[in-house]
Amino acid sequence: MTDRTEVEIIEQIHDLLKRLVAPAVASHGGEVNFISYANGVLKLQMSGACAGCAGAAATLKQGIEIMMKEYIPEITTIEGEDDVVINPYM
Repeated sequence: MTDRTEVEIIEQIHDLLKRLVAPAVASHGGEVNFISYANGVLKLQMSGACAGCAGAAATLKQGIEIMMKEYIPEITTIEGEDDVVINPYM
């Protein structure tokens, strides 16, 4: 672990979401938004085509979580929630 502040970690999270995650999920009509980060837990919102999609959980755990942990060792887990306002499957 490092001795970075949560502000520094959150800045890096935003950068990775913008540069690496957004283009990948946008190509499928989805969007992943930052909710919060505290004590190693990153919370993200799955929106657009990702909200309610059966593959979103796999994308979150097998894609985004692995990548985020590689770049940001302070992250211990990622939790996701669907955007209930923009859920094309409802």
